[in-house]
Amino acid sequence: MKTIGLIGGMSWESTSLYYQLINRAVSARLGGLHSAQVLMYSVDFHEIEELQRTDRWQEAGARLAEIAQTLERGGADFIVLCTNTMHIVAEAITAAVRIPLLHIADPTADAIIKVGLQSVGLLGTRFTMEGGFYRERLEQRGLRVYTPNAADRDIIHRVIYDELCLGKVNDASRQQYRRIIESLRDAGAESMIFGCTEIGMLVGPADASVPTFDTTEIHALAAAAQATSDRTPHRA
Repeated sequence: MKTIGLIGGMSWESTSLYYQLINRAVSARLGGLHSAQVLMYSVDFHEIEELQRTDRWQEAGARLAEIAQTLERGGADFIVLCTNTMHIVAEAITAAVRIPLLHIADPTADAIIKVGLQSVGLLGTRFTMEGGFYRERLEQRGLRVYTPNAADRDIIHRVIYDELCLGKVNDASRQQYRRIIESLRDAGAESMIFGCTEIGMLVGPADASVPTFDTTEIHALAAAAQATSDRTPHRA
């Protein structure tokens, strides 16, 4: 079994979901008492958020690249960055290590294309919705990407940082997300990407009239599959 190097803490709320999802998937695939081989480096998100807020992306990239090197030296076979937003510095990470980075947008695009959909609404932090690093990776796979208007992007972003990253789940915010999801559907989105690893804490498939793709679950299951790709699945 390959060893997964997790870079977490952005936020720890969603990183804990990664750990659960990965281990459950490995157990289901291999059976018995099997669990995942994982090295985790969980950052102090306060420090990372400050770098985000002040547009110090080069410093953020250097910090996560250093962490990836630590995981590589510890024996990780590949890196999983447990956040959508910080994939903005994915190139800095991949340049710093010899092991691969499992990019969160790739298995997400695979899942959407697999079911024959061609357009998606993208919900995430302001950095994810407004930057090209995520949208362009999806568009390179032939997907049309819709994002909310400026006012709704502000709502999505605020709820993530002021509520979900602190473990707060509010019904009023859920209603706002539902409204925004439907507005993207009306604009032409056939499906919805929960492009922040905390969004699944607030809304799920029942909150949308189109298929939804939770990047936390998709990314974690892809990590488990990659880690066990050399193992024979358990037969019940």
